[in-house]
Amino acid sequence: MIRGLIFDLGSTLIRFNGEWGEVVSNAHFALVDQLQQEGLQIDGAAVASEFRRQMEIYYHERESDFIEVTTAFVLRQVLANSGHPSVSDEVIRRALERMYRLTEIHWSPMPGVYQALDELRPQGYRLGMISNAGNEANVHRLIDKAGLRAYFDPILISAEVGLRKPNPALFEIVLRAWGLRPEETVMIGDTLGADILGAQNAGMHQIWLTLDADTPANRAHAGTITPAATASTLAELPALVRSLWGSPAPPVTDV
Repeated sequence: MIRGLIFDLGSTLIRFNGEWGEVVSNAHFALVDQLQQEGLQIDGAAVASEFRRQMEIYYHERESDFIEVTTAFVLRQVLANSGHPSVSDEVIRRALERMYRLTEIHWSPMPGVYQALDELRPQGYRLGMISNAGNEANVHRLIDKAGLRAYFDPILISAEVGLRKPNPALFEIVLRAWGLRPEETVMIGDTLGADILGAQNAGMHQIWLTLDADTPANRAHAGTITPAATASTLAELPALVRSLWGSPAPPVTDV
């Protein structure tokens, strides 16, 4: 019997609206502008370009070793190479917050998200979240902006743990918090190589949400990673879970 549902965040519960490359480029220039306002003597264009290059390098590395590298770490490395090895935590935090504020305004709730969660929660399922992200403050703001925090416990962010999906250790943290077995849980996410493979590695059931899942990464895994089930919208989830794994679990108490 299914007793717990774990959700991804980006492109599962919320979606990005806008041209990603343009938004990110503007955000990087806002980052260096903030650093200059803080008094750092830097070549803004050069630092923005190098920061983006280093982020792309670490993105590819963490997709293979599943170790989370935070954006703060990358920024510190770039600044050190630019002659600023000792920038305070507060300066780093303010610069990254300004950068992420420009991307955060482009995220909005996925269609049907509240209806699905409001149907699932009173049926007794535990609801948790695991998000791959390099900045925990950014994720927490997105969760609060979308009004999602009250639905989920626990909320696990890879930047806090230092590991990324599909590392099964992330899923096991949630299972231990709930006191549930893998076969009593379902992972719901849009990414085959992270959400679906990670759940399979952890022995969990999986539902691949395909609404915003037509990405190069997913196309690369087509035919090699097969989810237990798929859903094109969040509205399908409550009936799909019941049809595949039986009636809803009775309400559970904390352990």
